Amino acid sequence: MNLSALFIRRPVMTTLVMLSVIIFGLMGYRRLPVSDLPNVDFPTVMVSASLPGASPENMAASVATPLERQFSTIAGVTNMTSSSSLGVTQITLQFDLDRDIDAAAQDVQAAIARTTHRLPPDMPYPPSYRKVNPADMPILFLSITSPTLPLYTLNEYAETLIAQRISTVSGVAQVQVYGSQKYAVRIQIDPNALKSRGMGIDEVARAIRTANTNLPTGILYGRHRAFTVETTGQLNEAKEFNPIIISFKGGHPVRLQDVGRAIDGVEFDKAAAWYIDQRAMVLAVQRQPGTNTVEVADAVKKLLPTFRAQLPASASLHLLYDRSESIRESVRDVKFTLVFALFLVVIVIFLFLRKVSATLIPSVAMPLSIIGTFGIMYLLDFNLDNLSLMALILAVGFVVDDAIVMLENIVRHVEMGEPVYEAALKGSREIGFTIISMTLSLAAVFIPVLFMGGIIGRLFTEFSVTIGVAVLISGVIALTLTPMLCSRFISHESLERRGRFYRASESVFQAMLRVYGAGLRWFLRHRFLTILFTALVLLATVQLFRTLPKGFIPSEDTSQMMVVTEAVEGISFESMVEHQKAVANIVKEDPNVAAFMSNAGARGPFGRGNTGSMFVRLKPRSERELSVDQVISELRPKMNQVPGIRVFLQNPPPLRIGGMVTRSLYQFTLQSPDLQELYEYAPVLQERIKALPGFLDVTSDLEIKNPQVNVQIDRDRAAALGVTAEQIEEALYTAYGTRQISTIYASNDDYAVIMEVLPEYQLEPAALSLLHVRSSGGQLVPLDSFTRLTPSVGPAAVSHLGQLPAVTISFNVKPGTSLGDAVSAVEKVSRATLPSTVSTSFQGTAQAFQSSFEGMGLLLLMAIVVIYIVLGILYESFIHPVTILSALPFAGFGALVTLLVFNSELNIYAFVGIVMLVGLVKKNGIMMVDFALEAKKNGEKSASEAIYEACMIRFRPIMMTTMAALMGTLPIALGYGAGGEARQPLGLAVVGGLLFSQFLTLFITPVFFVYLDKLQSVFSRRRVKDKPAQG
Repeated sequence: MNLSALFIRRPVMTTLVMLSVIIFGLMGYRRLPVSDLPNVDFPTVMVSASLPGASPENMAASVATPLERQFSTIAGVTNMTSSSSLGVTQITLQFDLDRDIDAAAQDVQAAIARTTHRLPPDMPYPPSYRKVNPADMPILFLSITSPTLPLYTLNEYAETLIAQRISTVSGVAQVQVYGSQKYAVRIQIDPNALKSRGMGIDEVARAIRTANTNLPTGILYGRHRAFTVETTGQLNEAKEFNPIIISFKGGHPVRLQDVGRAIDGVEFDKAAAWYIDQRAMVLAVQRQPGTNTVEVADAVKKLLPTFRAQLPASASLHLLYDRSESIRESVRDVKFTLVFALFLVVIVIFLFLRKVSATLIPSVAMPLSIIGTFGIMYLLDFNLDNLSLMALILAVGFVVDDAIVMLENIVRHVEMGEPVYEAALKGSREIGFTIISMTLSLAAVFIPVLFMGGIIGRLFTEFSVTIGVAVLISGVIALTLTPMLCSRFISHESLERRGRFYRASESVFQAMLRVYGAGLRWFLRHRFLTILFTALVLLATVQLFRTLPKGFIPSEDTSQMMVVTEAVEGISFESMVEHQKAVANIVKEDPNVAAFMSNAGARGPFGRGNTGSMFVRLKPRSERELSVDQVISELRPKMNQVPGIRVFLQNPPPLRIGGMVTRSLYQFTLQSPDLQELYEYAPVLQERIKALPGFLDVTSDLEIKNPQVNVQIDRDRAAALGVTAEQIEEALYTAYGTRQISTIYASNDDYAVIMEVLPEYQLEPAALSLLHVRSSGGQLVPLDSFTRLTPSVGPAAVSHLGQLPAVTISFNVKPGTSLGDAVSAVEKVSRATLPSTVSTSFQGTAQAFQSSFEGMGLLLLMAIVVIYIVLGILYESFIHPVTILSALPFAGFGALVTLLVFNSELNIYAFVGIVMLVGLVKKNGIMMVDFALEAKKNGEKSASEAIYEACMIRFRPIMMTTMAALMGTLPIALGYGAGGEARQPLGLAVVGGLLFSQFLTLFITPVFFVYLDKLQSVFSRRRVKDKPAQG
């Protein structure tokens, strides 16, 4: 059967079919969305709840725990973490990859509704949720600055004009405003003035509440006209609050201005943000999990001209960072690499064929296969991202193989004197099965990847399908278009009529062939030594695999950097600002930095008053000498010289896994129902990890030394004086809890009226004694008459994983230290340090690394088994697939040695390269074994003679396909372009494996063929002997 004959006989049909492939492929290419990586986001929902003034322990017990109990009943929750700090609780829920995020969000909303009646009644608003992963990097940073406008006016533009509009863009999850300074009226009371007038702070709060109202007042329905009744109960500015009468004493009114003051202020005054060194509102735009970064960023940027037109002349809107720019640059560089690889492969083909017309025939197969793949990618809803484009670059070296083999065999028949048309028919029929075997077995190697679960399976499914589709399309082209073109464009041309270059290069090739023939005869004579050598290489490969440093997804230089700062627990806001500015000045002076934002205070990503953060945009890579990691190494010692503050620097990973926000990249979590035991052992383990070599920035979220004042109530004394515990806590909350006592409703927003004592009475614990509480008998009783103040320390935050208390230790690794070694070291030291009652687990990237490498060995084995099954089915033999796969140890050894030489880790990309080698190295074996079997079938040749003849005949196509594959992979191995350093391990593994295995295959596979043919002959003779006996 000759599949190619129909297409050779019908050139018009073949041309039109290929033209349609080009048309639909180009249409698909134009519509493919651009992204950095395939969509591998876990559906994540973040729930936030606020109770101003509540302690972290109070928030954890009264807010986090009831919500967590309800959330644990939702189907598909894989990870639930919470962090409760002063007045704020944040719960992050991560779901199975298969769960729809909208359905998950509805379940979360229902769970919040069921929990509402169990939450504290004083919460200013119910818990809210957003479809966002708080650990994800924002895709855009915008900042608004003004040298003249008040901060609360800037905040009005930031939150009302810009943030709300951006939030409506499809794909935007939330717009976080750093340094938010929302307008509020602050009522500040003098406790001494209250005491002198015999008034309690609760009376002031009640009077203000009743003086500022916005109630419906009805409608008058007259005979001919209806009148809406409006009152002036609503107060709008601070100056309108000062004249409010609180009460009458001695017949004279006591106004608010007599016992305190009302000022125009901000809702939360313990947070600040800067754009470089200028106070600013910084907006961080985060996308929903599963949306396309470039599309969302483009949609937001279209709004910027409108925003700039609406801002006053004294305000400026800056685009600090745009994630889509680095994605586009990376994809653009990968596209160039693709074209470069095409060029290199065409040169290789020309050097072997030395004729333009012959070179064009297989060269057409490459762009056709890739363009056709674009069409299938569009139908499968894939992205044009780094992984899919990398798959196409690798495919360039492989898709040409089938066309080369077809062309070379037809040319061989033409050179033997056969008519071109007959040579095309005969040559295509002869080689058709070989091409089908090569194509199917190479595509089949990626089948196990499709069954991988988790994030790695989702990440590489797109890569595997893309390269598999390209290979299958190339096989179809090699069986249809290539033989048709050969039958029309190849002509008889004797060696004498060819040019001097052809004759010279042919003589060199013949010399190489003679050397190879002599070497092959030596290997066939010393078969036992060859088998022994193969066994040694296999053992060395296993040992290398075990000892080579292992990593996860390598970092990239995307011209961005995250900085997290941490001061001593209990630091004042003013002191924190000074420390933050000192760190910012170091960043500002660095010549690699283009711009940055900085923020300090409890409204940052960590929700604690002793933390700050910075986002730094570096200059483009072409304008600076140092990479991101080198800039970090240079800045770290400078920043650590600032006294009183610790600084943690991160190069944000290309793929953020998990929902925890930590100061360092890798996370190790401790859990125990015994809180005291957990808090005792966590610092011990942290110090031991810090002492290990290769670790950087070791820290934890355990902060239990936050200064606090315990107000111990003498309940008997309080009861005797007619004071309840509720009255005491109400008075303290109103005085020191930034309590919202009323609301101002404006046309475009609502604003809080906040009550507190004057700032000078908030400086020391002794000021609490000035507070008075009204007893049931109407007397004012000083707080210190029934309470005792004791200084102590407590937690600045309380964390849960699942529903258990947890402490997370986070760490970075030094350059040269692999993640695999770090994970093993942490596990070892934790086993030696912790009691059995404390459970441990890695989170985020470290957890994904662990689970991915546990399944990688099985994936490699399954790839080998799948190829064996495919080859066994094609050859109807249990033995021949083993011959074809005999080069696998050499491929693995070559890949691992190359990674070792270039000081590269065995990471996910490198491992995928090794899996690809499984599909590639059998190509030579297929070509040799096919011809050897044909020679044995047609003649009376021995196995040794048959394989020798097959190797000599197939030497040219083997060399051509090997060199084409090498040239196609070489641009990736060189690490060209933006993000090229991340892709480089894959290229190194493939190039090293091909170089080492493909040439040794020419000698090793024939030896295996001879041995296994003898083994098959023994089994065949036994079957023949058994048949008469059975009969």
